[in-house]
Amino acid sequence: MAQLNTKQILEAGIDDWRMLAQALHARFITKNFANGLKFVTAVTEAAEAANHHPDVTLKYPFVELKLMSHDVSAITQRDIDLARKISDIAREQGIKAKPSAPTELELALDTADPAVVGPFWAALLTGSTDSQHGDDVVDRSGRVPLLWFQHTDKHETPRQRFHIDLWVPHDVAEERIAAAVDAGGRVVDDDQAPSFTVLADPEGNKACVCTFLNR
Repeated sequence: MAQLNTKQILEAGIDDWRMLAQALHARFITKNFANGLKFVTAVTEAAEAANHHPDVTLKYPFVELKLMSHDVSAITQRDIDLARKISDIAREQGIKAKPSAPTELELALDTADPAVVGPFWAALLTGSTDSQHGDDVVDRSGRVPLLWFQHTDKHETPRQRFHIDLWVPHDVAEERIAAAVDAGGRVVDDDQAPSFTVLADPEGNKACVCTFLNR
């Protein structure tokens, strides 16, 4: 199926869902484990009928879901269709979504040679060098965040080489940035906003607040 672009995703009318780094995410507030299990069971039946399966996390007060077409590593119409169906199930069961809740954490490492450092980080984080795929270290089991290698020129001067990428819903980013600034941080670079904004803590350690807009 064809990959959907940013405009198509925003206009799809899936108000319970938010696009983060690569996938659609949603959190549904089920309030207790029994409601969550009932909801997940209904979602499972819908996923089986569609032959398209989300990643599901069941917690005591909520259920989180992640949708992406893995065959094309992008969002397609089948993701939109299943997202709508899952939202319909939630409404039928009296369950509300919390669209501001989804977040996704990634780690970035500046390096001039991913081929040299990559196997170390793959083995350390996942136990196998096979988890390095190009510029990414991916733990398919979801135990650790994705680590990606940001290409830089070779340099000898000590500098921060790790930074955090925090993916948030596009309509939450400004609020999150403001909260970090109010807590003592500062905006270092917002030239690429709303795609990403670079922040620093009082000691200069950096993080990026990222959205899927303008990518």
